[in-house]
Amino acid sequence: MSHRILLLGAPGAGKGTQSTKLAAEYGIDHITTGDALRANKDMETEYGTPRSFMEAGELVPDPVVNEIVQAALDDADGFVLDGYPRNLDQAEYLSEITDLDAVVFLDVDEEVLVDRLTGRRVCDDCGANFHVDFQPPEEDGVCDDCGGELIQRDDDTEETARERLHVFYDNTEPVIEHFRDEGDLVEVDGEAPPDDVFDRIRNAVE
Repeated sequence: MSHRILLLGAPGAGKGTQSTKLAAEYGIDHITTGDALRANKDMETEYGTPRSFMEAGELVPDPVVNEIVQAALDDADGFVLDGYPRNLDQAEYLSEITDLDAVVFLDVDEEVLVDRLTGRRVCDDCGANFHVDFQPPEEDGVCDDCGGELIQRDDDTEETARERLHVFYDNTEPVIEHFRDEGDLVEVDGEAPPDDVFDRIRNAVE
């Protein structure tokens, strides 16, 4: 049986980690909006190609994102969808084009999210990711993989993290309500250890 899973959660909630594990567990595709757009950036829609917006540094409009995501879902034999829908219009569109088996919301307190987002460090040379609390390097500030310098990216500062969360809550709260109203939403405590979170998501799916 191929599962169709939607994973919702704020930046830092652990969607990427859990999506990767779900995809491996069930042999399904991990679909993110970014990956779908990059894979189909020359797809013609009545509004133009995604590339035309991306190269202009503009947000790709909803109707284009919707078409791209639909194409990715149509190609997939089962999927875990991560990072879409971002607003109510997209959520309503998604409900029209597919029947989801599970909609899981990773619930994490805002202060925990800020700690997770601001603790990330990235190697300036090879791009490896570390975290000061959860995945610290063996030597402070030095990449385990290549010995490069670990830096905090501009979008991982506290001010930026809080702004990202503010935007998420504004846009995605109606999405969560939409799926709650449809009776599909399962809330999972995203602050538990990752393996426990995964077990709870698996229970929700099955």
